[in-house]
Amino acid sequence: MLGLVPDKRLEGANVAEVVTRNNVNVSGREGAPVMVFAHGFGCDQGMFGRILPHFTERFRTVLFDHVGSGGSSIEDYDAVEYDSLDRYASDLLEICERLELERVTLVAHSVAAMMAITAATKKPERFERLVLLAPSPSYIDDPASGYVGGFSGEDVQDLLTALDDNHLAWAATMAPVVMGNPQKPELAGELEQSFCRVDPHAMRTFARVTFLSDVRELLPRVSVPSLIVQCSDDALAPTSVGAYMHSVMPASTMVQLRATGHVPQVSAPAETARAILDFIDRS
Repeated sequence: MLGLVPDKRLEGANVAEVVTRNNVNVSGREGAPVMVFAHGFGCDQGMFGRILPHFTERFRTVLFDHVGSGGSSIEDYDAVEYDSLDRYASDLLEICERLELERVTLVAHSVAAMMAITAATKKPERFERLVLLAPSPSYIDDPASGYVGGFSGEDVQDLLTALDDNHLAWAATMAPVVMGNPQKPELAGELEQSFCRVDPHAMRTFARVTFLSDVRELLPRVSVPSLIVQCSDDALAPTSVGAYMHSVMPASTMVQLRATGHVPQVSAPAETARAILDFIDRS
């Protein structure tokens, strides 16, 4: 875990509130371009540990945990407040505002990509670019429009029911599916441990936010330059999802990695970092 770097912007009650609430950790030299990392469902900021060294020399990095995850303040978790993407997006914007982060490069994984899209349509001036890792605007198929999200409504309900019934068994079953890369079972083991560390009550609510949200209508309104990082053989976000997002987001670029699975910052950090840095250097 990174330690907080002394910085006058981290002083004061208002700043301390979000630092504690979201376990905010800052590293890198003051004045460098800012890169904020937002983790996905069932994870915490530790999921960026392998990829972070690729950025620390050039960027001031900011990591945080969504409330209910990782080292966040569980006392601040309220299932009613956190039952939609809006509250998570508001937390993200509040962190940027109180830490006075400008021209942010936001790296958002999985459901955090939905949060990034929501935040960028509310406050586009806060962001210089978005990097959307293994994103999906909706996990549920929409036959009426031809959209293929990868899951039927029944699939999602079965997944949520299994999580409600037995959190630990669900984690053991889903971690290998989400991580992919069966030749590296230790990676699935890390993800399973991450799933198990999340507060079970928060995880159940967060799962519904993740798998039932739909931000497709926001995509054409994202004016911030955005990189869509599509993985190969991703059980949660098929290639059709990346192609769809790229087709409707006016300022988007898409790259398909050779990396498989849904967590490329863990399974293929060097390839993922190269794709991000190439995008930054071109934009």
